[in-house]
Amino acid sequence: MQQLLSSSSSSSSNPNFTLFSNPNHLSKFSFKIPVLPLLSPPRCSSRDSSTQLLDHDDRARTNAAAQDSKPVLVVRRPAMDVPSDSETDAEAAPSPLDVGLAEFAKKIAIFEPDDGDAASEPKEKPLKVNLDLALYRAKILTRNYRYAEAQQLLEKCIYYWPEDGRAYVALGKALSKQSKWGEARAVYEKGCQATQGENPYIWQCWAVLEDKMGNTRRARELFDAATVADKKHIAAWHGWGVLELKQGNISKARHLLAKGLKFCGGNEYIYQTLARLEAKASRYEQARYLFRQATRCNPKSCASWLAWAQMEMQQENNRAARQLFEKSIQASPKNRFAWHIWGLFEAKMGNVEKGRKLLKIGHALNPRDPVLLQSLALLEYEHSTANLARQLFRRASELDPRHQPVWTAWGWMEWKEGNIATARKLYQKALSINSTSETAARCLQAWGVLEQRNGNLSTARRLFRSSLNINSQSYVTWMTWASLEENQGNSVRAEEIRDLYFQQRTEVVDDASWVMGLLDIIDPALDRIRSVLNLDQASQQSRLDSLRTILEGESGKNVDEESVSNDMESDTGFDVDAFCIERLSLDPSKLKVQMEFSLPPPVKRSREKVL
Repeated sequence: MQQLLSSSSSSSSNPNFTLFSNPNHLSKFSFKIPVLPLLSPPRCSSRDSSTQLLDHDDRARTNAAAQDSKPVLVVRRPAMDVPSDSETDAEAAPSPLDVGLAEFAKKIAIFEPDDGDAASEPKEKPLKVNLDLALYRAKILTRNYRYAEAQQLLEKCIYYWPEDGRAYVALGKALSKQSKWGEARAVYEKGCQATQGENPYIWQCWAVLEDKMGNTRRARELFDAATVADKKHIAAWHGWGVLELKQGNISKARHLLAKGLKFCGGNEYIYQTLARLEAKASRYEQARYLFRQATRCNPKSCASWLAWAQMEMQQENNRAARQLFEKSIQASPKNRFAWHIWGLFEAKMGNVEKGRKLLKIGHALNPRDPVLLQSLALLEYEHSTANLARQLFRRASELDPRHQPVWTAWGWMEWKEGNIATARKLYQKALSINSTSETAARCLQAWGVLEQRNGNLSTARRLFRSSLNINSQSYVTWMTWASLEENQGNSVRAEEIRDLYFQQRTEVVDDASWVMGLLDIIDPALDRIRSVLNLDQASQQSRLDSLRTILEGESGKNVDEESVSNDMESDTGFDVDAFCIERLSLDPSKLKVQMEFSLPPPVKRSREKVL
C-alpha cells in the first residue's frame, strides 16, 4: 500500500504531466475519456505517453470522419499513461459516459456550428449597395415592361430594407402603370407605416394616385401630409398646386406654388406652371419672364422650352417658336413630346414633309409611343391614303391597347370614310377602357356628332348629355347640342342650352395683384423686376424687345423688327439631319425603311372588323 501511494504521488507530482495532449484542438473540445485501471504502474515515460496520445487523437478523428460525414463533437478525459491493451479495449467498447456526452454534444449546435447547412443559419441583411443595384435593375425591368420580375425584385428590397422608402415608391409606380390601383394604394400605405410617416415621397406618390382615381379630397390630405413630413419637398407643393388648378382654384394654386418657391427656392417646374398661368391670363410679358427663370434654373429642361414654344406658337411668333423647339430638342434629344409638337407645328405651317420627318424621327427614338403614330396616321390620312393611316392606327393600338385617343381618332377617320358601323365599334372600344376621363368626354361628343349626321337625334342628345356629365366646361359640346336643336327648329331650346352653359361655367377671376407678392420671393430687387414685369404697359415695342432677346440667345446678334415678324420663311440655321447623325447616330434619310419595318405584317381580317 505504501508503494502504491508513493507511485501515485510520484505520478501526480510529475512536472511533465499534460492535461490535454494537443492544445491546438482546445477550441473544439475534442477529447476522449478512456477507462484507466488504478493499479497499473506507468510503463513508459511522459514523453512517450504524449506521443502515443497524439497518435491516438489522430486515429479517433479519422474514425469519426469515416463514420459520419458531418463533424461530430467528441469528448475525452485528460489522458494519462495508459497501457496498450487497455487502450485497445477503450477504442473497441466506449463507455456509457462517452456515448452520453457525444449525444449531448450533437444536440448543442452552438458549440460546433454547421457551416454547410444554410437553412439553419439566420438570414443576414445584405449590404446597402445591393439595394441601390436592385432598385436600378427594377427600374430597367419596368421600363422594358417586365413588371412581374420588377415586382418580385422590389418585394425582396422591401423585405430586407423595410425602412427605405424608395422600394415602396418604385413598386407603387409599377403597379399604377398596370392599372392596379388597389395594390398600389396598399403598397403606399404599408410604406408610410414602415417609415413612420416621415417619407414625403411616399405621401406625394400616394396623393398623385388618389388624384388619378378622382379622390380629390383624399389627395389634398395626402399632399398636406407630404408637406408636413418635409416642407422643402418641392414635388408635393407643385403637385398640390396643379391639383387646385384642375379644380379651378386659381388663387389657392398660386398660394401653394408661391410657398414652394419660398421654402425650396427657384424651381423650374413651379416657374413653368406660373408662366403657363400668366399666358392663360393673356399676360405674356410676365409669362416670358417666368419661362426665362425656368430655363435659367435648368437649361436642360425640355418641358420649359417646349411650353415656352407653345405659347409663342399660339401668339403666331413662329420664328421664335421654331427656335425654342430647337432648344428643346437640344436639351433632350430623345424627348417624344418635343418631336411630336414640333412636327405638328411644321405640318400646320404647311411644311408637311418636314412635319412628317420630325414625327418619324420621334417614332424611331420612341418606338413604343402610340401618340406619335397616331399623329402620323392623321397626317397621312390628310395628305396620303386612308389605307396607310389604318396601318399606322392599327400599329398604335397594338403598342398600347388602353390608349383611348388612338381608338377615338381611328373612329373619327372611319366615320369620315363612311364606315359608320366600324366607327361605332371603335368608339365603343375607347369608352370600354375608361368612361369617365376627359378623352371619354371627347369621344362621346364625336359619337354624338356621328349620330346627329345620321339622323339619330335622340341618341345624339343622350351622347351630348353624357359628355357634359363628364366635362361640363366643354364649350364645343354645349354649342354643338345647341346647333342640333336650332337645326330642328327648336330655337327656344337652343337658347336655353346656351344660357345653361354661361350659367354653369366656372368663372376664373385672376388678377395681377398676386404678382407683387410673388416678386418678393423670386427676387428682392423689386424696382428692376417691376421694370421687367411692366404691368401698366404692354406696348408693341416691349413685345419686340422680348422676342429679340429670345432670338439673340447666346450669339449676341441683333435682330430687326422685320425678322421678328417673319413667320415661316425664315431659317434659323439649325440642321435637323446633321443633329440626328451627330447626336443620335440616326440617318433621317433611312427613316422610311425603318418605318416599314416597324409596321406589323398585314393580317387578313374581314372588312367589317378592320375598316
